[in-house]
Amino acid sequence: MDFRHPFISNPKLLIGYGAFWLLVSAALIGTATTIDGMPFGMAVLEVFTFVILYAIIGAAIWYVIKYSSLESSSIIRVVSAHLIAATIIVLLWMYLGAVFIKIFHPLAQQWLEKAAVTRVVAGYMMYIGFVIFFYAVNYYYAFKEKSRNETRLKALVKEAELHALKSQINPHFLFNSLNSISSLTMTDPARAQEMVINLSQLMRYSLKHDQDEKVTLEQELENNKLYLSIEKVRFGSKLNPVFAIEKECLKAKIPNMILQPLYENAIKYGVYEAIDTVDVITHCRATDSMLEVTISNTYDKNVMSKKGEGIGLRNIRDRLQVIYGNPHLLKVVNQNNEFTVTLTIPQNL
Repeated sequence: MDFRHPFISNPKLLIGYGAFWLLVSAALIGTATTIDGMPFGMAVLEVFTFVILYAIIGAAIWYVIKYSSLESSSIIRVVSAHLIAATIIVLLWMYLGAVFIKIFHPLAQQWLEKAAVTRVVAGYMMYIGFVIFFYAVNYYYAFKEKSRNETRLKALVKEAELHALKSQINPHFLFNSLNSISSLTMTDPARAQEMVINLSQLMRYSLKHDQDEKVTLEQELENNKLYLSIEKVRFGSKLNPVFAIEKECLKAKIPNMILQPLYENAIKYGVYEAIDTVDVITHCRATDSMLEVTISNTYDKNVMSKKGEGIGLRNIRDRLQVIYGNPHLLKVVNQNNEFTVTLTIPQNL
């Protein structure tokens, strides 16, 4: 807990506090001289000993509040602490006020003695006002600190969610790749070796950008071309990747490893059991505020209806929700035996 006085940690508050009491003092001096007919010097002395002096001493009430807060102390302890503090502050205020009046206006000493009871009552009343003010300041600072902590906590939760989602996506891809390598180990060792090299580069990319959530589309496409080259070894002419990418799209930012599940999905449902060549077509267009990536492929309707939507698309929606707060940035269209996925990525965030 921070026990620094807010006037020390926030000079603007100190300036505002001082300006307020100076304005109050000026108003009281003006009233005393014009309405009550009090001499100017006497009015200044009266206001200084009654207002300014209390404002200076009363700043210490902050520490009474901090060391006997309502959250950590019983109500009896809090009330007792304030009664003791109020008595000390009022007595100190009365004593110093009497000293100043005796030094600068000895003739007013008799008047001061007659007004002693009134001053004591006023001192306790002003203490209550200062307590309310500093409790308000204290709760404001506590609210700000709570908001900062909640922001930090949300950031940590967001990061944990993203890592959890990635841990689901990466093993899913790795499982498929290792199966492909395994199927070629005995029949075509050269192809298996090529796949292992490409897989190692792909995993290196994944580890390299694990902490950097966004990369350029150009980087992401290069990564996915490695993935498609791995699957190309497995499926041969059945898989035909086609890229129709506008040049201005390449520098756009995109969450890393977010396209790969879309290509996995296209291969799983479109290429895997196909007889003829399947074009997996990637289109892209960009505006100042949005990047739109579309991946489409044909498929066998019976195979698609049997398998349904995979974990990859669900994970992408979850990641979009975590990063952008909107799972609907991923749209799926399924018609005329063609499966089209459109991913819309905001750019000005």
